[in-house]
Amino acid sequence: MKKANRFHKKLTALVLTGLMALSAGTAFAANTVELGLDDSIQMALENNRAIKQSIAQVDQARWNLSSARRSAGPTLSWEGTVNRVGGKYYEHADYDTAYGNTLRAGYNLDASGSLKHTRQRASYALNAADLTLENTKQAVKLQTTQAYYQLLECRNLVDVNQEAVDTLEEHLSNVNAQYRVGTVAKSDVLASEVQLANAQQSLVTAQNNYDIAMASLNNIIGLPSDTVLSVKDQLQYTAYPDLNLDSCTVYALDNRPDGIAADYQVEQSKEALSIAKAGHLPSVTAAVTRSLTGRDEFKEDITGQWAAGLTASWDIFDNGQVGAAVEQAKAGLRAAEESAAATKETIQLNVREQFLSLQAAEKNIQTTSKAVEQAEEDYKIAQVRYSAGVDTNLSVMDAQEKLTSARTNYYTALYNYNTSKAALDKAMGIPVDIDVPRYVAAQQAGDTPRKTLDASLLHEKLTKDEEKSLREVKDVVKIAAAKEADAKKAEAKAAQEKAAVKQTKKADKTEKAAVKQPSAAAKTAAADKTGKTDKAATAAPQASENTQAESSSVAAELAR
Repeated sequence: MKKANRFHKKLTALVLTGLMALSAGTAFAANTVELGLDDSIQMALENNRAIKQSIAQVDQARWNLSSARRSAGPTLSWEGTVNRVGGKYYEHADYDTAYGNTLRAGYNLDASGSLKHTRQRASYALNAADLTLENTKQAVKLQTTQAYYQLLECRNLVDVNQEAVDTLEEHLSNVNAQYRVGTVAKSDVLASEVQLANAQQSLVTAQNNYDIAMASLNNIIGLPSDTVLSVKDQLQYTAYPDLNLDSCTVYALDNRPDGIAADYQVEQSKEALSIAKAGHLPSVTAAVTRSLTGRDEFKEDITGQWAAGLTASWDIFDNGQVGAAVEQAKAGLRAAEESAAATKETIQLNVREQFLSLQAAEKNIQTTSKAVEQAEEDYKIAQVRYSAGVDTNLSVMDAQEKLTSARTNYYTALYNYNTSKAALDKAMGIPVDIDVPRYVAAQQAGDTPRKTLDASLLHEKLTKDEEKSLREVKDVVKIAAAKEADAKKAEAKAAQEKAAVKQTKKADKTEKAAVKQPSAAAKTAAADKTGKTDKAATAAPQASENTQAESSSVAAELAR
């Protein structure tokens, strides 16, 4: 049943993430996803980049171990040569080209133990990588939980500030009504308006914080940042198991994966020291060699021989290189031991900090809850007294501000308590996939890293059919995403072409209109020309009349 539930959770997280990725970036309204804390954690474990990086590092360590194991096995090599020959030695030979082939099979007997220690060191490295992956998953779980509760807190703070705005608007209406009948001064109205404006500004800030918290959670769980989340849970108090600090610390030292990984790193350093010391010992290799030389490829008509035996080599004097390597390995071992000790101390400190923070947050919930009740009662009294004219407007606004502050402190205490519980779980090493003590026991019993991991898993591994189903879903999501991208490109291209055609038609229409009707400038010039012609035509008769009058005047003067 647990395995089926785990498979369905992984499948749901994968499909949901894929569908949200497909619909990201469309021109429609933002998508809405309803999820709870468990859904968020599962999606984060499937999509988080840090986890994928740790998985890649586990694969790297596994292949490193495979390479170390294969270095201790037999080897087979072939070497071929072709040479042009001549000189006194070959003066009676009837060939001038010789082909050589050498086949060699070898096996390193590992007399110094270097290969053995290399394999063991690689095995410890894989153990450390497995536990580092588990530690990364626990960290991602904590990060997701904190972001989820942050979203719940911001949602509650939006409600608190909205209620404050509504209350102040109602109070402002009451003050205006009393001002109109002359029972309060203008200063009460102004002070109420200022208080309302401040509350509206706080509401805007709270809404912005809520949007940021939602985008942050989307980023952690692998959804598009504009996805609208509808969270199913409420920020509430749930009692933590009754534990004491000493038991939490002991549990953490036995279960924290980073603490045990530090121990495995010390073991790696010890093996590195053994490898360095092996440089003082000889190396022995068994080999079988078959060689042949001929006039043609792979012929033995000139020479042929075989040999089987042992080859030993020993660096009697290396100018102190091995000694320096040994001292370097000793220093590395001391550094690893100090790092492991520091990790243990950090674990103890983390447990103490989170345990005390949890206790303080639990106490704050009780005090802030009582403070909210008192602030609500105080505000009601202040409202009644102000309406009766026996108290000031300042008392009402002060009571309202204290009520908003009390409610904010209450939801902050709930957030701190819930996140402190998650932080204490992380500090203690509450497992996600690997039971660390079982892992250590299986490794110390001599199991291979693969068997060690299988023995410590809290969830059964998926079957081949389930893994195949997940791969098929991933392929379908990828294909759908590719089709969606192609459709968007085609739609954008069609929109561009349509806009270009529309622009061309508009330009043609404008050009035709310009041909049919003269421009305004042309009309103005024509009008000016017509006006000038009319003026000239009017001026011509007037000039003729003036000339005739002057002629008559001259004739009359001559007649006298």
